[in-house]
Amino acid sequence: MAISAKTKHPLRWVSTAYLAEGIPFAMVIWVAGTLFKDLGHSDGEITMATASVGLAWSLKPFWAAFLDMYRTKKFFVITMQAFMALVLAGIALALPLPNYFQVIIAALWALAFASATQDICIDGIYITSLSKKDQAKYVGLQGMSWNVGRIFATAVVVGTAGYLQKDAGFDPKTSWTWALLLSAGMLGALALYHLLFLPTGSISRRPESSSEVFATFTDTVKEFFKKDKIWGMLAFVLLYRMGEGLLLVEGPLFLQAPLEHGGLGLALADKGLIDGTVSTIASILGGLLGGMFVSRYGLKKTLVILAFCLNVPHLAYVYLSHMVEPNAPLSFTTIALLTSIEKFGYGFGFVGNMLYMMQQIAPGKYKMTHYAFATSFMNLTLVPTQMVSGHLADWLGYKTYFLVVMAASIPSILAAWLAPFPRGPNDPEEGEAQPSEPLATLDSPRELPA
Repeated sequence: MAISAKTKHPLRWVSTAYLAEGIPFAMVIWVAGTLFKDLGHSDGEITMATASVGLAWSLKPFWAAFLDMYRTKKFFVITMQAFMALVLAGIALALPLPNYFQVIIAALWALAFASATQDICIDGIYITSLSKKDQAKYVGLQGMSWNVGRIFATAVVVGTAGYLQKDAGFDPKTSWTWALLLSAGMLGALALYHLLFLPTGSISRRPESSSEVFATFTDTVKEFFKKDKIWGMLAFVLLYRMGEGLLLVEGPLFLQAPLEHGGLGLALADKGLIDGTVSTIASILGGLLGGMFVSRYGLKKTLVILAFCLNVPHLAYVYLSHMVEPNAPLSFTTIALLTSIEKFGYGFGFVGNMLYMMQQIAPGKYKMTHYAFATSFMNLTLVPTQMVSGHLADWLGYKTYFLVVMAASIPSILAAWLAPFPRGPNDPEEGEAQPSEPLATLDSPRELPA
């Protein structure tokens, strides 16, 4: 599936598409927590509420198969981006309400479902528009761009709120209102850009009746679980990010927690700079190098190495939690350096997770839907670990908690070591098409309107 001259070049859309994936995810998982922490809520309250919203990404299989049946992938991407811009604007305007916490959590659910729908279709465009070689070639750019979305959310949005509080004298809620409106504007701008430059992706034959819709959906489920060694592959997906799941939400809250509670006591602006910019740039570099590493040596030969890179750097948080004291805060440089090392390892190792799902689980009759199935199984680990992380940290204290994170990382390395590879690196993807498979690509005579 080489890129033809008529196809929109990946450099024109991969970066912006995954930027648009990263922003809403970061707003739900990290920025909402920072917002609530800034307004005085506890770690347990924050992680239970925000991480539970992550269930939306785990429920993708229930509607992923239906998206391709009616309109193009591009249509759903643009529609969801415009809708998410409106939701973020609504969250901003809800902050003055007395029950803002409940209203925002409800809005975050809407944001998460829209984000999950967008992710399904963007990933579908990526998988069906690029060959395996190009998937590996651009996976570093994909991960980098997703992390730029995180930078925008956790550094620019959070930094704007911090600046307006510290330098402009705004109260916290007013500061966050303007910061959230900034995020809404960015997603709106991306929707307009993608209207012009995003490929349509593959286009499936549309079902002719409701019975065919049901039959196609049923077939997607049957075909998924008929894949060779599927249970071993799903075990890898479930276990690979177990330790990371305990760190994703709680790690940034640890940076922000007061010194007297065992945290690092960073101000909002400093946290945005470290967690949102410095360490995220390290994650981007890790992702780019990880993609190059896998592209050169192959995923099967490198997966265990990637697992070590993902998990061993969690020791940075063990060190930080044990070295900080209420009367002896750690320097900005020390915190930035160690969190950047952890994020570099995360970016490098995360490549293995994404490529394994793309190249071992997704191939077959229903690439987009089966990739959504795989990412949903992945979230079945991330959601519960994130939900309990705040309560565990409150109960155990940060010093013990990060030791638990290290113990939870062991299954990740074992899963990489034992991961099955039923598909060889050169297995052909042609000849797999069925009635629901792509019948056209962007700019072909059969292209349907977005």
